[in-house]
Amino acid sequence: MSSISRDEVAHLARLSRLSLTDDELDEFADQIDGIIEHVQKVSNVDTEGVEPMSHPSDLAGVMREDEVHPTLTAEQALDQAPASQRDRFEVPRILGE
Repeated sequence: MSSISRDEVAHLARLSRLSLTDDELDEFADQIDGIIEHVQKVSNVDTEGVEPMSHPSDLAGVMREDEVHPTLTAEQALDQAPASQRDRFEVPRILGE
């Protein structure tokens, strides 16, 4: 039994602004089903008595000291920009807001 429908894949594709063929919709539905099956298997693993961890390796001393370095001025940073406004990069609007 499929846990994700072809229509749901098409909906995700639209949200992601992807144009998928009918064959791709079917293929991705199968692939997502496989992923969901694997996640369900992992979810069923008995973890009783297993301590939670944030990383599989011991991490110690991974932070470096903050050092002040010279930076570009706004004028230098925007010097090669195609467009700027009020000391900021101006980019094309991509959302309808």
